Amino acid sequence: MTDLEAALRRAVRGEVGFDTTSRALTTMDASNYRRVPLGVVAPRDADDVAAVLEVCREHGVPVVARGGGTSIAGQATGTGVVLDFTRHMNRLVGIDPQARTAVVQPGLVLDRLQDAAAPHGLRFGPDPSTHSRCTLGGMIGNNSCGSHSVAWGTTADSVRELSVLTARGRRLRLGQEWAGAPEGLRGLVDGELARLRTGFPDLPRRISGYALDALLPERGADVARSFCGSEGTLGVLTEAVVGLVESPRARALAVLGYADEAGAAEAAAGLLPLGPLTVEGMAVDLVPSTEGLPRGGAWLFVETGGDTEAEARTRAEAVVRAADVVDALVVTDPGGQRTLWRIREDASGTATRMPDGSEAWPGWEDCAVPPARLGGYLRDFRRLLTAHELRGTPYGHFGDGCIHVRIDFDLLSEAGVARFRRFSQELADVVVAHGGSLSGEHGDGQARAELLPRMYGAETVALFERAKAVWDPDDLLNPGMLVRPAPLDANLRFSVLPREPVDVEFGYPSDGGDFSAAVRRCVGVAKCRTTSVSGAGVMCPSYRATGEEAHSTRGRARLLHEMLAGELVTDGWRSTEVRDALDLCLSCKGCRSDCPVEVDMATYKAEFLHHHYAGRRRPAAHYAMGWLPVWLRWAARTRTAPVVNALASVRPLAAVAKRLGGIAREREVPRLAGETFSRWWRRRGGRPAGGGDLVVLWPDTFTEHLSPSVGRAAVRVLEAAGLRVALPPTLRGRAVVGDGTSRSALALLTARRGQVCCGLTYVSTGQLDRARAVMRRTLDLMAPVLETSAPVVVLEPSCAAALRTDLPELLHDDPRAARLAARVLTLAEALERHAPDWTPPQVNLPAVGQTHCHQHAVLGDAADRRLRESAGLAGELSGGCCGLAGNFGFEAGHYEVSAACAEEQLLPAVREAPDGAVVLADGFSCRTQLEQLAGVRGRHLAEVLAEGLE
Repeated sequence: MTDLEAALRRAVRGEVGFDTTSRALTTMDASNYRRVPLGVVAPRDADDVAAVLEVCREHGVPVVARGGGTSIAGQATGTGVVLDFTRHMNRLVGIDPQARTAVVQPGLVLDRLQDAAAPHGLRFGPDPSTHSRCTLGGMIGNNSCGSHSVAWGTTADSVRELSVLTARGRRLRLGQEWAGAPEGLRGLVDGELARLRTGFPDLPRRISGYALDALLPERGADVARSFCGSEGTLGVLTEAVVGLVESPRARALAVLGYADEAGAAEAAAGLLPLGPLTVEGMAVDLVPSTEGLPRGGAWLFVETGGDTEAEARTRAEAVVRAADVVDALVVTDPGGQRTLWRIREDASGTATRMPDGSEAWPGWEDCAVPPARLGGYLRDFRRLLTAHELRGTPYGHFGDGCIHVRIDFDLLSEAGVARFRRFSQELADVVVAHGGSLSGEHGDGQARAELLPRMYGAETVALFERAKAVWDPDDLLNPGMLVRPAPLDANLRFSVLPREPVDVEFGYPSDGGDFSAAVRRCVGVAKCRTTSVSGAGVMCPSYRATGEEAHSTRGRARLLHEMLAGELVTDGWRSTEVRDALDLCLSCKGCRSDCPVEVDMATYKAEFLHHHYAGRRRPAAHYAMGWLPVWLRWAARTRTAPVVNALASVRPLAAVAKRLGGIAREREVPRLAGETFSRWWRRRGGRPAGGGDLVVLWPDTFTEHLSPSVGRAAVRVLEAAGLRVALPPTLRGRAVVGDGTSRSALALLTARRGQVCCGLTYVSTGQLDRARAVMRRTLDLMAPVLETSAPVVVLEPSCAAALRTDLPELLHDDPRAARLAARVLTLAEALERHAPDWTPPQVNLPAVGQTHCHQHAVLGDAADRRLRESAGLAGELSGGCCGLAGNFGFEAGHYEVSAACAEEQLLPAVREAPDGAVVLADGFSCRTQLEQLAGVRGRHLAEVLAEGLE
């Protein structure tokens, strides 16, 4: 391997990675399979690709071309050298609007092409649900389709010319009339004309095998089209000319409700004569909530187009009239359509979990049958599932007869894997009996190639092998795929994971307490690899800042998988590779909500840091900022805040303090409040006033010591709404809810003083033993509150999220933790539930800012939106993450990424704000980031409302 690496470094200008991290990141795609490569090369151009092929041919090492790594059949994995086209060969070379063509490099993400084509009224027809991260090279390799294939066909229908390098270094320009055909291909076809004319099913979604029938003379002898779907086994794509289609100026979406999926499937083919753009189907099993959908147990999503909204709506209404439905809905609002489409697109991830939370896997992800036979096929498919005691929920491209499904295979035991094999063989026979194709979109790869003889027969499969030999006589390119395949039950990615649960700290309630199962959640659909965030989305800010796979949620999950496997990453929890990948994780929790399978990398990071530093000295920042509540309480008790502020204002002293504390030199140390919130509360009287519902206001560390104005404002707003406000007890023992201090003589004699804390700073730095101790102390203090029905109002979103999730998941053995978590409300939720008749002051100003990432991921912001609207605060807050994210943005080495995250949405939104706009930022981190990077004062919603009361 050393000789190979050295030779590649001499030969190519792009990056060559034979290190553990580079290899670990490419062991898997979105399939069930795992193969460990020798190394990864990111070529800069076609010359680099040629050099890699020459070096690998000399060393007898296979080459695998990889795009976004979202393939579901295993074809983007390999044991040799992986070519990563996403880093450099990712450009849009040009667009010709008149010819309606585009020239693209293989690593270009589909959405970037769509963005560039849109101003010309054009688009690329195929659009898989992974459109925000799949690449054109991967789409050509798999002959991808997407939801609009009923109108615009597969990727092969959109390909005009392909620039390809063969394994032996020949540069070919593939096109029609045998253009670019390698020597021997035409002779092979001429000798098999009868077989090519009769041996291939006539299907809109026949993706399985090689498309050799595209080389028939009556089909234009189209070498480029026949190359599509070859999964990198024939040549390496370096550039493509693709056709574009005219995008309808207006669209409407008809959502048709049916009693069940069979009814929806049988109706789909009958809608095709109406010329829809899509006919997509899914059942209720895959829908987290049916809110916004018409009545039914299954739905067809039928999109129509037109030059005007009225024309598109008229066509959609015609679809509704032609369909025999339980209920229907027609949506022309683009925002409403996006919301509905998001439900369908997320199904590829949602389907990886059964309704009871158990795991489900691909393998039979996309077989296709003639659309008119889809209903019968689904019934047979369901019967086969029942016979094997398996479960799965079909969904997909009903108009093309293509079904996606994840099935709850047991791929962890020998018996389960054996059942997987038997089921696959029998289902292949069912598909063939209905005149179908084993693959209708994602290719054969390792998942189905072994079964191709059942579909095509042995002689046609032998013809595929001969075609492969013409293109790649040395079997250098992606061996084991399509022809002479590895068994479908070999190389399973689960086989290397530990069979016994790993000893961990968090409870992982959704994964049965099994950390391996939590890591297995990541199936590789790579929604975290999007280069821009839409709407209120958050995940994954560090990837968008760096563009590095290691800094995506998927990349980190892959490294954790390899850590558990112990083959590549051999030092377990002490792994520096995993530590370095997690270092730039902001713990924003965006993946907890935005990832279709709810990977929770913030929790995994805390878990890893706990074990990684167990018994060892930690980074200085863990002591400086992890123990922040302690340092701030000491300053408050000794009344030295003015002194600390004065010393922090002396630059040389501040520089030394920051260096010792592991704090970024670019950061200013926030000023401590002269009077804490609790001290103000006691000076005010320290007791509830009024006669409304009692609410307990949580004095989080940031409100208490750094932003007490937020706490004071919240008290004023809550009391104006008629609520009685109390602070949590500060004495453990016999305490009285509502006085904030518990001054009774008995309490003073028998109890110990303390202050509640959610433990957030300890969790985020992985100091879980300390976090657990702090949380238990907090539960002791909150015992009297838990005996009442009073809600706990938390003003800092990150602290509220920690109480809602980290507390019960870390103290999963303490029932009090779940009880307290259930009591936690935001300010807006408390007002809505406990003062429903209160009318907030009319601020009547535009509002800008950013929804706190933890609020988006854990708490939800529906109540906040309603409160802002009621107060006349107009405007939508942006998504993303502010980039400061608690301790992250303060830590040395994180400043540039932190600032890049802020520049993505937050800072542009503030700069473009209208005059007089209110800058809302409920999180202390968000307000600090705004102040330090933009010189803008952000305000908590409580402060804005309190000011409005004046």
